[in-house]
Amino acid sequence: MIPEEVVKMIFSNISSIYQFHALFFLPELQKRMEDCSNPRIGDVIQKLAPFLKMYGEYVKNFDKAVELITTWWEKSPPFQELIVDIQKREVCANLTLQHHMLEPVQRIPRYELLLKDYVRKLPPESPDRHDAEKALEMIFSAAKHSNAAIAEMERLQNLWEVYQRLGLEDDIVDPSNELIKEGPIQKISFRNNTTSEKYLFLFNNMLLYCVPKVIQVGAEFQVRWRIDVDGMKDVEFPDSFLVSGKQRSLELQASRALSFPPAQFKSEELGRRAPQWVRDKLVTMCMRCKEPFNAITRRRHHCRACGYVVCARCSDYRAPLQYDRNRPNRVCLECYVFLTGHLLPEEREGKHKGILEKESAEISGQSLMCSFLQLLDKNGKGGTRGWFVIPQDDPLVLYVYAAPQSPHLCSGDDGTY
Repeated sequence: MIPEEVVKMIFSNISSIYQFHALFFLPELQKRMEDCSNPRIGDVIQKLAPFLKMYGEYVKNFDKAVELITTWWEKSPPFQELIVDIQKREVCANLTLQHHMLEPVQRIPRYELLLKDYVRKLPPESPDRHDAEKALEMIFSAAKHSNAAIAEMERLQNLWEVYQRLGLEDDIVDPSNELIKEGPIQKISFRNNTTSEKYLFLFNNMLLYCVPKVIQVGAEFQVRWRIDVDGMKDVEFPDSFLVSGKQRSLELQASRALSFPPAQFKSEELGRRAPQWVRDKLVTMCMRCKEPFNAITRRRHHCRACGYVVCARCSDYRAPLQYDRNRPNRVCLECYVFLTGHLLPEEREGKHKGILEKESAEISGQSLMCSFLQLLDKNGKGGTRGWFVIPQDDPLVLYVYAAPQSPHLCSGDDGTY
């Protein structure tokens, strides 16, 4: 009526536990109780206590066994009839099969309580005190073994449920993993300064960056990025935090807030760790050649090595990056030279220099202050946008670069050229 393997899965190693008690534990205790000349039980329990660890396997299987009974009860009328017939018998005392199956789970904790009470009531000079205390330690060890089995069972069950929510991807499923924390998070977009809700799973060896699936058939989430914990750094900002790993860097927050530009990479980390991208809206000009961005002829790009916002001309290079499995990525000229050790031919180097870079780079590098500003006319209306430089050697002079024109010299309190 019921497959033999199903019966074994329901009752686990209960036959071995029963034989241990019927053939060894109970006869030894009965023999000692009949021997009035030796009023001790501590040595008997101490000798047989290591075998009590076999309860761990039964305890570990208990939840799965109860689920199997429920499944077969629902799908098999003959199974229902058999269980009902057994539960009607006098020996079952009108209790369910599940209730009786719970008894072995509770057995070791009961032994521990009974032995504690026995030791507490023993006289200090009792010949059984030493053996009873030693036996109590061994029972406690067996109880820990059962509790560990329960904890391990729960851990694996929770882990499996998480894997099912993630779609059971082969490179993620690993029974040795430990789920530390999971929950929703706000992902900050570097391009438009908006946030979107994502979901994180933090394991002992990796962080999974996921997005909820629109149609949740099978998996509940789609894994977008896997970041190894090894080498991962966490940088906290006032209203957000940065997770920087070898494969990817993410700026996250629990509530809507602005964040700040990232700290610069150490040279030895360039290409080995995914950079935090500088947000588009924080930059109005190429961070390399200083040319202003516009929506048509000079658009924003990101260097995949340093995270700088650069123009197309300054990022027209490709270099292998370790954090992306050494695949070629778009990088700026400075990162290209550092990562590859190749120097560009002079004609190409000149070709990629912008107007402001050619004229203002040298003086900007030796300035007290430099930035883009808007020139206003006498009526306060907007005029030419320029690159302003105050040199170190002459702080009373202001250089104004308004590409494609030549620099203007501005001095005096009235701001005349």
